[in-house]
Amino acid sequence: MLLTRRSLRLSFAVALLGASLGGIGAAPALASQAQTPAAPVPDSCGSDQPPTGTLADGATYRFDVPANWNGTLFLYSHGYVAPGSSNPPQAFGDPVTCGWLLSHGFALAGSSYASTGWAIQQALPDQIGTLDAFDQLVGRPTRTIAWGHSLGGIITAGLIQRYPDRFSAALPMCGVLAGGVATWNVALDSAFAFKTLLAPSVAVTGITDPSGNLNAAEAAAAAAQQTPQGRARLALAAALGDTPGWFTPLSPEPARADYAGQEANQFLWDTQVDFPFVFALRAELEARAGGNPSWNTGIDYTADLAKSADAIEVRALYRAAGLDLAADLLALNSAPRVSADPAAVRYLANNITFTGQLSMPVLSMHTTGDGLVVPENEQAYRSVVATAGDASLLRQVFVHRAGHCAFTPAETITAARDLLRRLDTGRWSPGATDPATLNASAAALGAAYNVFGGQLVATPPAFLRYRPPLYLRPFDADDQPPQAP
Repeated sequence: MLLTRRSLRLSFAVALLGASLGGIGAAPALASQAQTPAAPVPDSCGSDQPPTGTLADGATYRFDVPANWNGTLFLYSHGYVAPGSSNPPQAFGDPVTCGWLLSHGFALAGSSYASTGWAIQQALPDQIGTLDAFDQLVGRPTRTIAWGHSLGGIITAGLIQRYPDRFSAALPMCGVLAGGVATWNVALDSAFAFKTLLAPSVAVTGITDPSGNLNAAEAAAAAAQQTPQGRARLALAAALGDTPGWFTPLSPEPARADYAGQEANQFLWDTQVDFPFVFALRAELEARAGGNPSWNTGIDYTADLAKSADAIEVRALYRAAGLDLAADLLALNSAPRVSADPAAVRYLANNITFTGQLSMPVLSMHTTGDGLVVPENEQAYRSVVATAGDASLLRQVFVHRAGHCAFTPAETITAARDLLRRLDTGRWSPGATDPATLNASAAALGAAYNVFGGQLVATPPAFLRYRPPLYLRPFDADDQPPQAP
């Protein structure tokens, strides 16, 4: 897939789906804050460490084992890597958290996966192969905790569903926990609205020229952003993906009635992060699935907007622009629909959709202002787990911050310690999801861990009590496209 003309934009977007945003790494421009001295970071926590070994399918893996290893292993699943990009093995999300874990006796491991892109098919067995290699070369852990960011979050949840006997607990962070089918269906809804109302020349499936398609989508969005009518329609397309109106980490969240500010932030999510996946990298998914795995046959966009977290904003912007929202929704509901290839749906469901069946403690974490993997993913996962009767094994915590995987090391370490405490005691602590307790625990780690971004910006912990809205598309393992009449 040729994307060279968009390499810088794609690299930025893919960094947000990757592993580097565990508080230390690439991020959108930050609000100005004071810098903080760095925590001690061992040399082994550098990103340029050579692989420990290679699996039979060509995936490389990496171990970091401290001299005082306590018998617990954290198996890290990294996020999305764009085709053609460097793909080293990764055993942690950020070097500061890595340093804390190693200094407390925990071992770390992770693989590159044998391919890039939506590599869940390769990631699941490669991560198990990494565990097998660790058992042979280091020793069998007494406890193994699966963890990962973003695409690594869905891989983490997939590992414990498919290989429950190999793990003791899981920490999926900013994970695609609605599963592959639902995630790409919601992406199609947003893209379909954008195409129908603003950019009829762009392709939403069957993309043959990813770079050109992305260019066309970004040009149409930029033109739309110049008029009140265009901004209202951009907001509608964003609302069908539940894109939050908050983009920059460490910036204040736009006020509840600041609809213009919310739309401006959604425009940034679209053009700087989401569009590369929706209008370009979908081609990689369809190539590996052997066809289009997404559909909007049978979808009522009036009903979907009514469920969206952004519905009030959309209505306000349509009124201000003098546009007829009902007419645009009718246009969406009347437009020719996109059908799915059944074999491709089966591929994506296998890679992966969640049953909700848990056999171990799981603690998930998400920011509330995540416009790439929206926090509604947590509602989807909580729902299938509750339906399976395993809600007692799941806890979910939220951080009040814009950005994808925009956690500080202190917040990540606090979540990991809560999960470890659950393993040690056999029960969740009373403060496992209590924001005041979590914030106090994170703050007590000290200034060197309460930092964000490559500039080590001083950042207080921001856990809060939050219940995400409903996910807009069905997400259970039984979801299938309507049958043709």
